[in-house]
Amino acid sequence: MRVLLVITIQLFLINACSNEGTSKTKYGIFKVIDENTIEMDGTIRSSTLDNFEEMIADHPNLNRINIKEVPGSKDDEINLQVSKIVFDRKMDIHIQEDGFVASGGTDFFLAGNSRTKGSNTRIGVHSWSDGSNEASSFPVGHQNHQPYIDYYQSIGFTQNEAEDFYYFTINAASADDIHWMTDDELLEYNILK
Repeated sequence: MRVLLVITIQLFLINACSNEGTSKTKYGIFKVIDENTIEMDGTIRSSTLDNFEEMIADHPNLNRINIKEVPGSKDDEINLQVSKIVFDRKMDIHIQEDGFVASGGTDFFLAGNSRTKGSNTRIGVHSWSDGSNEASSFPVGHQNHQPYIDYYQSIGFTQNEAEDFYYFTINAASADDIHWMTDDELLEYNILK
């Protein structure tokens, strides 16, 4: 009995020591690849800000995000908060080969210090809806447009660039559709840098 107890304690200590120094690598839609790089895959949700902040606390040297697929956001307010942190940290964002961003995922991508993409990638935009009205049903200059224009300015767009891109997005496709930006549009709106 005593030998069994000693062996059990030894196994417990070996397991405890082997787990020391290892850290969590998966944080919601984020996965830590190495000390500098994150892979992002999935829809931005209410929990994304907490996941991101926990990940940065555990891995403070992260400075690059590789996106697989980010089809949008279920929580626009959280999306813009996380995106602003990415911008303030001067993190680079790259859309991986065959990857895509759309809707709120595109807004997130724009927060990158550098914004690059692999081959066969897509960047999608569309109008937003409040459940009753689409963004394009409000006149230019309406207060409902301002949070997005303010966001684009907060991540380095000039006022004109922010307004031009925003109004392009809300008129490019309805809220239940998507417009995949052309190479000319990516160039016109300075999406890559």
